[in-house]
Amino acid sequence: MSTIPGPEHLSDRPQWLCRVCGHPWPCTEARTALLTEYRAFPSLLKIYLSAQMYDALEDLTTRGDHPPLNLHDRFLAWAQDLSHG
Repeated sequence: MSTIPGPEHLSDRPQWLCRVCGHPWPCTEARTALLTEYRAFPSLLKIYLSAQMYDALEDLTTRGDHPPLNLHDRFLAWAQDLSHG
């Protein structure tokens, strides 16, 4: 259950696009919600995002496609500095 009003910006597998806005997930709104939800536990956020990244990697390469080059930036890079702030 989210404390953020409005529809939740969740991933739509196997394409890994946001169900609400259609942008690559996690979209800006999903990132904001995740930062709020995990604000007291940044390490858990990184673990969650790592698991999501590997699920996305599997989904996006199932048909033999090359792995997307931006998965680390998309899923983890934006959350790296949380424990330093």
